[in-house]
Order: sequence, then structure tokens, then C-alpha cells
Amino acid sequence: MDQDRISSDVAFTPAVKAVQQRKGSRGGYRRMEERGGFKTTVTPELAAFIAGRDSFFLATASADGQPYIQHRGGAAGFLRVLDERTLGFADFRGNRQYVSQGNLSENPKAHIFLIDHARRQRIKIWGTARVVEDDPALLERLRPEGYAGTPEQAVLFTIAAWDANCPQHIPQLIPAKDVAAALAERDRRILLLEAELAKARTLA
Repeated sequence: MDQDRISSDVAFTPAVKAVQQRKGSRGGYRRMEERGGFKTTVTPELAAFIAGRDSFFLATASADGQPYIQHRGGAAGFLRVLDERTLGFADFRGNRQYVSQGNLSENPKAHIFLIDHARRQRIKIWGTARVVEDDPALLERLRPEGYAGTPEQAVLFTIAAWDANCPQHIPQLIPAKDVAAALAERDRRILLLEAELAKARTLA
């Protein structure tokens, strides 16, 4: 990134700043920029957030700017933190359209959007991405533990900047497995209480 640029300039282009100025929010964001702008490296908090996610959205664009958003899912933590500026994941064979890969071959700019519906948190990450097709050691490092499929390639994402959104309007959704576990625990406690109550009645 240009040393004269602030990290948040990856999102706040001159056109964006002009709109902020016209709508009255530029002053607040200018103060944020004076403090350094968006974060540019993985913090422990971001690493923990990423490790808990079982899905995210990857945005790319073609050379002429046609955007494309792809949902990626897997076991929690399948998106790995490789170092303070690099994320990676194993890419398994899907419908074989290869839109994201084609876009990245001519335009490396990319964006990752992560959301935790249960805790109403979301993270936006700007950067560049590339596909690595012939690196067995990297694929093995990124392979989700216990997943039977064979990864076709790896995707590495270099972070330029990241920021957290406010929780407003995020629907609070609970994963079905967590709901099932809570209901099972409730039913177990009910059975124990009913057994204790029946025992107390026989002793009365």
C-alpha cells in the first residue's frame, strides 16, 4: 500500500469521501483516519473470531469490474490464519464454474465478509487473493481435520485492512446443532427432576 495512503482508503476512496462530506459523516471518519485508519494485521481477537466461523463470503471482480460473491463453508476454523497478514483455505471441487479463480487470475483484489449471527458480529477484510494449485504441503496444512474430501487447490488471502461493523440489524440466528444440544440438555434435566419427584412421592 502506498505509504501516503491510510489503510481505510482501501474503502474510503475520494468518491466515498465526497459522499461522506456531503452527508455529514466525514469529520468522524477523518478522526478515525488520524488514529491510523483500519487495522492491517491479525489481532488475537480477529484470529479467535475467524477460528469460530464455519462460513464466509468471498468477493472478487473481473478485470472490467463485474463483481461476484461466493459463499464458502466448512468445519469451524477451515479459514486459517497463516501469519499476521495471510489467511488461507483449502478449496475443494464444487460445481467447477471457477468464477472466483478466473476473476483472481486477472484482478487479485478480493474481499472477505464474516458474520457471527448468534453474537451479532461481523468483520470486513479487504485485500488480495491468489490460487495455489501445486503445493501439496500447503494443501495438507489447510486441510480441515476429519474432512474426507481431497482439496483441489489452495486460496491465499493477503490482508490490506479490516474493520468490524456494528451489530445493528444483524438477525440473531442460533445454529441448529446448538439449539438441538440445548433442547437435549433441557429434556435431560426434566427427566432427572421427574425421577426425583417420583422418588419423593414414594417416600411421602
